[in-house]
Amino acid sequence: MDLFSENQITNLLPYDGTVFYYGTVMTQAEANHYFNELFNSIEWKNDEAIVFGKHILTNRKVAWYGDKDFDYTYSNTTKKALPWTKELLALKQLTEEKTETTYNSCLLNLYHDGNEGMAWHSDSEKMLQKNGAIASFTFGAERKFAFKHKATKDGTSLILEHGSLLVMKDETQTHWLHRLPPTTTIKRPRINLTFRTIMA
Repeated sequence: MDLFSENQITNLLPYDGTVFYYGTVMTQAEANHYFNELFNSIEWKNDEAIVFGKHILTNRKVAWYGDKDFDYTYSNTTKKALPWTKELLALKQLTEEKTETTYNSCLLNLYHDGNEGMAWHSDSEKMLQKNGAIASFTFGAERKFAFKHKATKDGTSLILEHGSLLVMKDETQTHWLHRLPPTTTIKRPRINLTFRTIMA
C-alpha cells in the first residue's frame, strides 16, 4: 500500500482546485545527490521577460526540457525544450508514480538565495493541458509557497521541504494564483522542477 497515495492526502485548497503535498518522497542523501547533479549539469540560463517592450534578464535561472523540442512561451519570450538528462528522467518516473499522471516536459528554476522569488501568477498558458496536473519538486533551501484565490482573495501557504513533491491540478490554475515570496533569511539556493504536459 502506498502511504503517499492521494487517498491519504488532504487537498490544501478549500475550493476551486486541487493541491496535494506529498512531503519528502526520498531520503536526505538522495535529495542531496539530485540537488548537486541538477545544480552542476542542467543548462541554466537567466530567465528573460519582455515587459512594456523592455527586455529584462532575471537573476533567477531557468531551463526547459521535454520529450520533444517543445516551444514554451511566457512573459513574451519563447524557450525550446532540451532533451531529458538521466537525472530528470529518473525524477520524472518517480513523479509519475507518486501522482499517477504522465508528463512530457519540465520547467526548472534555480533561486540562488531568498532574495530571488516569483510574483503572483498562474500557469495557464494555452499550450499547457487544460486543468492538467503540474508537479513541483523542491531541492535545496526550504521556502514558503503561497496560494491566493483570484476572486475571493482567500489564501493558504506551506513550507516546501528539500526532496518534497507537490501537485497542482484540476481548476487550480483557473481560479488560484501562486507565488514564492522573497525572504532575506534564506541564504542557500533552491532548485524547483515543475513537470507539466504540453499539448502539441
